Amino acid sequence: MDFQSPEKDWKWQVVYFYFFYSWGCVYGQLHYSVAEESEPGTLVGNVARDLGLTLTDIEKRRLSLGSDGNTRYFIVDQNTGELTVRDGIDREYICGSSLTCLLPLELITEDPFELFSVEIEILDINDNSPTFSTADQIIKITEIFANPGVKFPLVTAQDLDVGFNGMSKYQIKSNPYFSLSVKKRKDGALIAELVLEKILDREEKEKHELLLTALDGGEQPRSGSTQVTIFVVDFNDNAPVFDQASYKINILENLPINTVIVKLNATDLDEDLNAEISYSFDEHTSDSAKEIFDINKKTGEIYIKGFVDYEVSHSYELFVKAIDGGTPMLEGHCLVQIEVEDINDNNPEIIFTSKTKDVPEDAPIGTVVGFITVRDKDSGRNGEVQLDISSNLPFKIKPFKSRYSLVTSEYLDREKISHYIIQVTASDLGSPTLSNQTTIVLSVSDVNDNPPVFSQSVYNAYIKENNEPGALLYTVFAIDPDEGSNSDLTYSISERQIDGSSVSTFVYINSNNGDIFAQRSFDYEQFQVLTVTVRVGDSGTPKLFSDVLLYVFILDTNDNAPTVLYPGESKGFIAQEKIPQSASAGYLVSKISAMDLDSGHNAWLSYRIIEPVTQTLFEISQFTGEIRIIRSVLEMDNAEQHLVISVSDHGEPALSSTVTVIINSIDTIAQDLPQSQDLIQNSQKSPNVTLYLIISLVAISLVFFITFLILLVKCLKRDSYGSSFGFCFSSKYQTEHYTDQYKPTLYLNTDGTLKYMEVRMVPPDSQGQCYQACFPTASENNDSTVMKTMNFPQQAQPNADWRFSQATQNPGPSGTQPTEEAGVWPNNQFETERLQAMILASANEAAEGTSGLGGGTGTMGLSARYGPQFTLQHVPDYRQNVYIPGSTLTPTNGGGKREGKNKKKSSKKDKK
Repeated sequence: MDFQSPEKDWKWQVVYFYFFYSWGCVYGQLHYSVAEESEPGTLVGNVARDLGLTLTDIEKRRLSLGSDGNTRYFIVDQNTGELTVRDGIDREYICGSSLTCLLPLELITEDPFELFSVEIEILDINDNSPTFSTADQIIKITEIFANPGVKFPLVTAQDLDVGFNGMSKYQIKSNPYFSLSVKKRKDGALIAELVLEKILDREEKEKHELLLTALDGGEQPRSGSTQVTIFVVDFNDNAPVFDQASYKINILENLPINTVIVKLNATDLDEDLNAEISYSFDEHTSDSAKEIFDINKKTGEIYIKGFVDYEVSHSYELFVKAIDGGTPMLEGHCLVQIEVEDINDNNPEIIFTSKTKDVPEDAPIGTVVGFITVRDKDSGRNGEVQLDISSNLPFKIKPFKSRYSLVTSEYLDREKISHYIIQVTASDLGSPTLSNQTTIVLSVSDVNDNPPVFSQSVYNAYIKENNEPGALLYTVFAIDPDEGSNSDLTYSISERQIDGSSVSTFVYINSNNGDIFAQRSFDYEQFQVLTVTVRVGDSGTPKLFSDVLLYVFILDTNDNAPTVLYPGESKGFIAQEKIPQSASAGYLVSKISAMDLDSGHNAWLSYRIIEPVTQTLFEISQFTGEIRIIRSVLEMDNAEQHLVISVSDHGEPALSSTVTVIINSIDTIAQDLPQSQDLIQNSQKSPNVTLYLIISLVAISLVFFITFLILLVKCLKRDSYGSSFGFCFSSKYQTEHYTDQYKPTLYLNTDGTLKYMEVRMVPPDSQGQCYQACFPTASENNDSTVMKTMNFPQQAQPNADWRFSQATQNPGPSGTQPTEEAGVWPNNQFETERLQAMILASANEAAEGTSGLGGGTGTMGLSARYGPQFTLQHVPDYRQNVYIPGSTLTPTNGGGKREGKNKKKSSKKDKK
């Protein structure tokens, strides 16, 4: 006898696809179906073709599956776009007895980033046979009271397959006593009942054995069987009866354990043991319901023993039987239907999907950085969710159904904020409201948008001359707020020419750490300062650069011995001088003129007589080099005196030069001016010196003349305002403050050395102070001179305290104040130092011209004396080199306090 389910066999497979466009991103929905237990490699579908992607698009956009757990069963081919089975799929393991089994997947494409939803339905195959919970079932039937038509429940068969492959029918072999009745439960399960067809007679047959077979609806049906044994008994003629045949109960989910939900009551008309009733669930009650509910056998109370979850099951059916204690036992049956009501007991779930955790800082506003999916297992308003993110962040969310996109709302700057911590909160609309929170950490990737920055706007380096090549000059340092290769710095020296040579021949820089080294040994007399442009660049794309100036100041060392200007080198530093025998004490015999190419203390000179050691006739001024008689010449004195004079500087260590002066005493001596040939004995050895000096003086005169004209024009423009500016003074001002004007004239030898200097009075209405350089020519006699005038602008009001003194000058704070006598010399320290600097510069230019070591500065030696660290107080006092012919007077500074003050300042600077 067969009882088959009314449904017909059918199979289906559906594939559908839809798109929609929102906020610049494309979303999609794909649906496929595949049979369970399909072999790995089984084609599910070509997602690329269904998405409209070509093979080129697949490779470019890098098609892949999301990180959902279902990806263990499937894999997508990134070359063809085919979705295939990756591992064996057991539908019963994944979905249990559910009629539909859908596995959700997320399909992701990059460049641009897009997210698609894919649903794969797992189709059931007939791979499970129906099974019974017990191999034997015993039924006891009272012989007298069992009338035909009475039904007895049988054990229900379970089939893990669903649909057509699930339970289809029960069958037993035909017999005259029993038939089979099949019913369908509310949940779709089939239950079988044994129907009594005729009254049983225990004396006729005490025991009946039936084989109950369950079959499924597969193409090749599978079956399972159980043995049903029926014992025929008599007596106990009343079965228990329930108050109701069925009960309907509504309960809330999450009720506590042991909560009683209903109390059943059954009565039995019998008495004693035949009326004692025990309650239990019969075989039709599902195992899942038995895990949640239980019944008190004595009282009939149904209580909760497991966790009631609306999200697991919305309803349960409990089949209860009441059995009395008679012989045979009689049963009564009822149905308890339980409906579970939902409460807001599930927090929303937040899933953030993104292929990258880095956002470039130059990302435009609206850039999608990821997708947020929100799920809530509750129903109704308990499952409706609102999403919020942290405020005051450059991000916002754009909703669409249950999915959101996280996009940028402002421009990003990694140098200000390198990463963001975004708190995403999902809240449902239940009561009370439940929420969940997740943290999204997004890093801002760097782009090369910041150039390197040096630690200083300019660098100054100091190094002493004559340094060793390779000496460390300075270390420059720069920082770049970018990161990675964008902050990897490389240092270099910008190419330029210094004195016709590449700057790389002077300095070298370590490209990695900014250490700058000297490439050569420097000479202060050639260069006082080098200007180097240092460049730093990063390694980003495109590369960014910054430049900074490095000034390398060459510090002077005492590497030049004093050079004797007079007497010259014509006789191997031997000079001939004559004095009258009638000369008295203080008579000026001669004057040693010398200079030093160094600067500062290294160029301050002092003179002393070293031979003869015990002579008592002559003395030399330590600072001026003047040789004077200290007593009257006696007859017993030798007519010819040999003096060896040492000229030393004040360097560390001191350097010196010597000169020999032969002094002859004669009866009479011509009282005329010294002739040029008296001071020139070897002009043939340096014929170019005069030429260089003449060129220098002419150039200087031209520059000063142009400067004077410019300043004169400026002064004339300002006369209307009754004021003066710079180096210009009005005639009125000069009339009030200048009583005398002085005109010093330089007398030079043909080889460029200083012969002597003559100071003359000029009318007080002169507009400027004039220095004249005079040179003898070959066509004139020894007394003739050629006057070349160099005009200098007035610098300051002269002091009228200049005097001539016969006493030895002792400069400095500790020097003795010399006696003064009336004379004419401009007591103006600035003008005097200008004159000294001019003399020294001219001599330096001549020396450099003859030696071939020109500094190339374009200022004919003046720049060599006025470097960045040079001040006028470093210029040696060369007033002692001014020779006034026919006079024993020496220019001296009457303002001793001023001189001492200046020397004190110079000493402090030298210490620094």
